[in-house]
Amino acid sequence: MSDNLSFQDLYADSVACIGKSDKISEATKAKIRMLQEQKDKILSVNATKCSESRGRIVKEDDGDVRNCFERDMGRILYSQAFRRLKHKTQVFFNPANDHICSRLEHVIYVDYIASTIGNALNLNVDLIKAIALGHDIGHTPFGHSGERVLNKKLKEIDPKLYFEHESNGLRVLNILEKHNDDFGLNLTFEVRDGIICHCGEYYDERKLVPCRDKTEEDLSYLIPKKYRKGPATMEGCVVRFADKIAYVGRDIEDALRTGVIASEFDVPVVSDVIGSSNSEIINFLVQDIIENSMDKGCIMMSDHAGDALEHTLKENVAKIYTAGKVKTYEKYCDVMLEGLFDAYYEAVKNLEKAEDSKSSSIRKFAEFVKNHPEYKAGIDTPLPIYVSDYIAGMTDSFAVSSFNEIYKS
Repeated sequence: MSDNLSFQDLYADSVACIGKSDKISEATKAKIRMLQEQKDKILSVNATKCSESRGRIVKEDDGDVRNCFERDMGRILYSQAFRRLKHKTQVFFNPANDHICSRLEHVIYVDYIASTIGNALNLNVDLIKAIALGHDIGHTPFGHSGERVLNKKLKEIDPKLYFEHESNGLRVLNILEKHNDDFGLNLTFEVRDGIICHCGEYYDERKLVPCRDKTEEDLSYLIPKKYRKGPATMEGCVVRFADKIAYVGRDIEDALRTGVIASEFDVPVVSDVIGSSNSEIINFLVQDIIENSMDKGCIMMSDHAGDALEHTLKENVAKIYTAGKVKTYEKYCDVMLEGLFDAYYEAVKNLEKAEDSKSSSIRKFAEFVKNHPEYKAGIDTPLPIYVSDYIAGMTDSFAVSSFNEIYKS
């Protein structure tokens, strides 16, 4: 949320221009195209080929250096929302300990795990990486606690409104982020589909078959996830499984570091099946999925691996996610986000007054709304949606400082 550009920001902006140079000869362009075509040909028959992508909402020339999914990867990687993930909570809010998993680290883990599976199954790893990097863009500050607060506050105003980080991620990438000074990253169908369908919170999943008949209408972020179809591609299915694999063991490690549990034995993992450490759990589940998905038109795990994973996830809920220390922390977060929502909702009702507020946080919010693409376009967006858009984009530290500035000044 800072207006100060860091060296990393400037470097990222310069690297994002890769592929736009006019200095590449026609012979080099032809060779690159040939290599890309060969890459498509050797992929599994179940993979999503770049040449067969269903494309973007606004048609573009995807250039000669990067394929369409590599370009999407770059747009996500250099977005402002992606940069903020490093300061967003995964599960535990503990800024004094640098070894507690952040949202950005989780995304990197999902990328690595999903790419490992995708490589073994000869799927399109470029598509996997683009989905994985963008899959948690829509998360709020303070993890799922923040998500619950925004959903609650929206429904208090209008029962038809809701907040889910999956659909919010697509909203951020489709509408709020900028590319070449225009709002919206205009990502391919396959990447947008994988992001909005990535939910790793269905503990009983054993098998995912791509829903290849999906349409643009199925990708709407106005459809709640309980009514949403599964991923349209094998690559999207891989990321959805990798999301669970990435956090199940890591959350146990972080619970130990924060003192939420005293030892790994507080979460009875089925060690003779799934393993007793994060590395063992990941290794077992990745190998199980590869073994059971090889040369099949679906991504699946064995029943005994699926049962063990489901059991461990449910134990994490019972012993970690609902532990007293975690619930106390969530109350702290809830108070802050509810306070921010109430203040900004009052502000959005009278933006002229908000622009003259003594609070710099209120003035920044008013500026955000005035520059919001839907506000500028005259779209009839419900006022609380502007509030959820703003709060959802905050980092943990920015949310804390905004709350303190509004209520302690």
